[in-house]
Amino acid sequence: MANAIVEKSEAYAVRIVNLYKFLKFTRYEYVMSKQILRCGTSIGANIAEAQEAQTDYDFLAKLYIALKECSESLYWQRILFRTEFLEKSEFHSLQNDALEIKALLTSIIKTKKLKMTESKQ
Repeated sequence: MANAIVEKSEAYAVRIVNLYKFLKFTRYEYVMSKQILRCGTSIGANIAEAQEAQTDYDFLAKLYIALKECSESLYWQRILFRTEFLEKSEFHSLQNDALEIKALLTSIIKTKKLKMTESKQ
């Protein structure tokens, strides 16, 4: 698996942990902060698990979970922005990172599925 997705997902997880600390200790928000902490850090964890996948199907399953967690992170970012817990610049920066990760995951999944299809022929 490309190192870019590993590095970007880890950097995103660090940003999410820092966001969690900001929301909890500065903005006194306790519910949504836990939600975004869970899904935002799960992306990289599932990518790490995919690297040790036992089969191609296991690999894809882990990446699909990472993709779903990325979509959930985007959801919570929108809610935090619309409820004024995130400033516009913070929201756009986080959103851009998550969208980049989502695009990379989508590309890796499509490429892997294509290779699996080609190898069956």
